[in-house]
Amino acid sequence: MKTFDKNTVLQEYLKPSPQLLNDIVKIEGDILILGAGGKMGPAMAKLAKDAINETKIRKRVIAASRFSDPDVWNDLNNHGITTIKADLLNEDDLKKLPGTPNVIYLAGHKFGTTGNESYTWAMNTFLPGMVAKRFKQSNIVAFSSGNVYPLSPVTSGGMPEEMPASPIGEYAQSCLGRERIFQYFSQKNDTPILIYRLNYANDVSYGVLLEIAKSVYGDREIDLAMGNVNVIWQGDANEIAIRSLLHCAVPAKILNVTGPETISVRWIAQEFGKTFNKTAKFTGIEESNALLSNAAECFNLFGYPNISLKQMIELVSHWVIEGGEIKEKPTHFQEREGKF
Repeated sequence: MKTFDKNTVLQEYLKPSPQLLNDIVKIEGDILILGAGGKMGPAMAKLAKDAINETKIRKRVIAASRFSDPDVWNDLNNHGITTIKADLLNEDDLKKLPGTPNVIYLAGHKFGTTGNESYTWAMNTFLPGMVAKRFKQSNIVAFSSGNVYPLSPVTSGGMPEEMPASPIGEYAQSCLGRERIFQYFSQKNDTPILIYRLNYANDVSYGVLLEIAKSVYGDREIDLAMGNVNVIWQGDANEIAIRSLLHCAVPAKILNVTGPETISVRWIAQEFGKTFNKTAKFTGIEESNALLSNAAECFNLFGYPNISLKQMIELVSHWVIEGGEIKEKPTHFQEREGKF
């Protein structure tokens, strides 16, 4: 492997693109990120703030979350982001949030759904209704999931937005419920909304690529039942979310967000094997279908991702070799029965 300083490279890969700088100027008013303490929120808030600083415009980035990790809260404050500690399911906390022209909704619940279904439905369907009513005069980018689609043939190119949803399992069903609630309030209150169906964002510290890399590096078998995936660099996914504030519509617009490739899990593992000088180990065989999304409309609006698959693999490889910090938040991308 060629030598590079991972921190320098990561900083370069996390910088706002010229396209984001162009769009951040067009977004009128402050940006409020709800559920900003999770996997994507902190980096998204900092990316938006960096773009604002670089363009020298006046606009606040406000991050609201329970912030159970004080380090995340401190980091955002040190970055010049306005932070608000709030339990979004608490109506009093929700009412106290400032009215802002732009809202990015990241809140939700996935893992631990099995056995705790009621909380998942409260977070994924009841809370969206509360938020949609509270911010009915805002543009809202509402995060959803490619899990609302059924499994599709790996030769199909993935499910486009116009395909009917057919979610597998309670988590995916609750994600469709979230979408339906936002769609209802979009039409009822004339609220511009974009439903952001994300399929596997990846950072060096979490994601499908990291999980496969760790298995290869640790000489563990990789289940091939879900033999193909879509992935996108978290930085690109965050940029698209921010820029999507300019594409909210009534009725709500649905947008698939992922990378352009249908990628073989076997191939990914073998690529990491070359880097680690290890032989990837597998169990099972590839099924003829997988959870796949077609993001052609996303590329039409925003262009192709800035960070390529090969670049992601290289970054993750270095991160694993050097023992970089990892978020213990597995994707469970191999799950075919919708049980999370």
